[in-house]
Amino acid sequence: MKKTLLATAIAGALGVTAAAQASTVYDQDGTKLDVYGRLAVAIEGGGDKAPVGAAKSTGTEFDDMGTRLGVRGSQQISSDLSAYGRLELRMKGDQRNNNADIAVRNSYLGLKSNTYGSLQAGNFSSVYLNTVSAPFDVYIGSGLEFAGGGEGGLGDTLAYISPNLEGFQVYLQGKHYTGNGQIVGSPGDNSSTIETAGGAVYEVDALRLGLGYAENSDDKVVGNSGETIFGGTAAYAFTPAFSARLGYETQDNNEDKIGLGATYAMGAWAVYGDYYNISANGTREQALEAAGADTDRNAWALGSTYDVSSNFQVFAEVYESDQSTIIDADTTGSQLGDNLRSIRDNVYWMTGARYFF
Repeated sequence: MKKTLLATAIAGALGVTAAAQASTVYDQDGTKLDVYGRLAVAIEGGGDKAPVGAAKSTGTEFDDMGTRLGVRGSQQISSDLSAYGRLELRMKGDQRNNNADIAVRNSYLGLKSNTYGSLQAGNFSSVYLNTVSAPFDVYIGSGLEFAGGGEGGLGDTLAYISPNLEGFQVYLQGKHYTGNGQIVGSPGDNSSTIETAGGAVYEVDALRLGLGYAENSDDKVVGNSGETIFGGTAAYAFTPAFSARLGYETQDNNEDKIGLGATYAMGAWAVYGDYYNISANGTREQALEAAGADTDRNAWALGSTYDVSSNFQVFAEVYESDQSTIIDADTTGSQLGDNLRSIRDNVYWMTGARYFF
């Protein structure tokens, strides 16, 4: 089997075939410019029910599912070196827009050497997603329980990506958090900080192995105390149509996660599903136990896509987080035990369509 088997088995769930329908608007003398995008709308409902006093979120509604418009360009500087850039905007495609509905999703530039690798700066997803979570990142809506592209990425980031050396590739990044804008003399540190993330991927034939980490000192994960996230995944394409994946992720004072999933993609159809066993640990576990709440949960997700044409795709997904409690968004550290709220665990569902161009 060749390395392309794994990509083939996962591509259907990601909509990769349709997503490749970018339009080249300029290609001359080593300079190339592509325009691409997609429109995506769905009907959704269910999910974890909000408690009394909070906004309702489980009713049926139309929603946007990743509508975006982007341009990407590259210029060949020499036989070994090229420059590249990308700008991608995200908007709410299910309703009339105003300026607040349009946001920058990606905006970065870089230099790529076939010999030495790539160096890029700007706003892009964390390399933790590239190294660890990528095999599980197959869902259009909810379903990915491992940490994603926001861990140390999405703005003010510098990354290095090594060349592919016989299937082995290294990823490193640093995200800068400025102290500007903070009140001088206020409690806490007003200085600038840098959070790092990194990892490596090894692909040979139908096997993909990924290891990575992401610092998390700014408490982006509710209830943690700033510990680094560590993770690893393995994916294998048993046939061109079927692949399976296994993953593990851990963070002190937050959660340990074990994930198992598979994708079956044949022709226009793709079916994908994942199961996670998630156990609280450290500070989070102690707080949940003190409140009489469950410390373990079993989340699952299942989805399917069908390519009506090379550009048009319909889809349906369901997801259950298996939450018996939820923690207020502003809760950290010792406040955990005072901010647990009981919720009703419902299955989230979603169905819709995407058009790629």
